[in-house]
Amino acid sequence: MAEKNYNKLIKVLQILSGVFMVAMVILCVYLTQKYNIKVTNIPELSQKLPSGTLVLAIGFIVFSVVKSFALIFPPAVVFSICAYMIPNVWLALIINIISVFLSLSIPYVLGRFTGAGMVDTLKKKFKAIKKIDDFAGANETEMTFAIKLSGLLPGDLSSLLFGAMDISYKKYMIGSFFGTLPLAVVYTFFGYALKNVGEQPWVVAIPVVVIIVFTLIAGAITKKLIAKTKATNTAKE
Repeated sequence: MAEKNYNKLIKVLQILSGVFMVAMVILCVYLTQKYNIKVTNIPELSQKLPSGTLVLAIGFIVFSVVKSFALIFPPAVVFSICAYMIPNVWLALIINIISVFLSLSIPYVLGRFTGAGMVDTLKKKFKAIKKIDDFAGANETEMTFAIKLSGLLPGDLSSLLFGAMDISYKKYMIGSFFGTLPLAVVYTFFGYALKNVGEQPWVVAIPVVVIIVFTLIAGAITKKLIAKTKATNTAKE
């Protein structure tokens, strides 16, 4: 019975977050048409409008929190758009880091509240979660770090799972934050580079190369941790 309720809970959360995000997109389209806002002049408009940058910052943080309930929405999209729209790249990075912290905490708390029953529900609903078995017996901090860094599981989905697995919040936050931080930094500068794509197209190639290198490194770290965990488990047997 509990499993059925958790399935319903997941669906409700995903639907509500989806409705909210669609509503925000519709509002943005409406404002774009009404005030003749273009992609190329958004940064300038945010500087001219009273508290424009503050409104954008709050909007991105709220959007990041709400999208965490969708469980599978890629945070890289939010990081990049935030950097493109916010005039100052360092301010955009701060906003994205705040978003990371909140987005990591909320699904985790929900997972802790629902408990072990949620783990079984998630494993049946999302096949990718079975990859977590490769880390059985691994250090909790290392495991959360590797999974967040590699992107083996959608970020918010893994946060919900880790909470349901009753992993220590301190260990979870340390591993998850440092595993997600590189992603936030890389895609923040990717969004910033897009501002210069018209005048200097080659600039975009820099963060693209960084993203590729980052992906390869993350994959290598993950494989090494999985191998280490399996070797440790085999030795214990």
